[in-house]
Amino acid sequence: MNFLVGFVIIIASMIGGYVAMGGYISVLWQPFEFVIIGGTAFGTFIIANSFKTIRDTGAGIKEALLNQSPKKRDHLDILSVLYELMRIMRSKGRNDVEAIIDNPANSELFQRFPKVLANKSLTSFICDYFRLIVIGNVRPHEIEALMDEELVTLGREELKPYAALTMVSEALPALGIVAAVLGIIKAMGAIDQEPEVLGALIGAALVGTFLGIFLSYGVVGPIATRIKGVRERKYGLYIEVKQTLLAFMNGAAPQIALEYGRKTIAADDRPSIDEVEQETMNSGGSK
Repeated sequence: MNFLVGFVIIIASMIGGYVAMGGYISVLWQPFEFVIIGGTAFGTFIIANSFKTIRDTGAGIKEALLNQSPKKRDHLDILSVLYELMRIMRSKGRNDVEAIIDNPANSELFQRFPKVLANKSLTSFICDYFRLIVIGNVRPHEIEALMDEELVTLGREELKPYAALTMVSEALPALGIVAAVLGIIKAMGAIDQEPEVLGALIGAALVGTFLGIFLSYGVVGPIATRIKGVRERKYGLYIEVKQTLLAFMNGAAPQIALEYGRKTIAADDRPSIDEVEQETMNSGGSK
């Protein structure tokens, strides 16, 4: 919604101001300038990135436009899963936990939290480190070092769409100049025409510069920044799991360990202590 509102404000301000100055909308309609700039930018994007990154960028744009960052409900679900696994390990033993983490898709626990299960990367992260805890001969600081290494890799992967679109955003003003130069070349071929004709051709050429700058700072750049914000919040889920598990490994009771994870959540999405306690005591409640 924020993106849509902001985009409407941008277009209304820009076009409205242009018309108020006496400009003609028809002059801005230069479809081949769009073809030159958009096609060249897309081709550059294809050259610079792997197919996986291209596909992930599409997913990232969807996440950004729909604001699919984790909400309070998502954090409560993750804390509930962690609490149940820690509680089972404390009260029933390692074998019961191992049965869950070996096949999370078929476990009753993960099936109660379908959004957690749907996040395959996060589910694997949880299960992998619980598996190390089950083994029992790995020290907390060793697991923390391993987590840090994996989190660096995950963070780099999560932000590849941001880096890819940022590169395109930085290139668009220059590509706009390329389109403008091509337009000027076309205009120079009609140098013997009437001033009105020549002026229209030069005006059309300058639309390329306008489009390159506008698409860079008004469309692609903001989308890239929004992708970064959404992906950083998703990355925060792994930090939440990390801090909870480290606290548990260092001897904290499950309910106390959850507090270590809860404190890593951004303030506007962070559930209260009472909400976490109520949620975990009810084993996640009804979904």
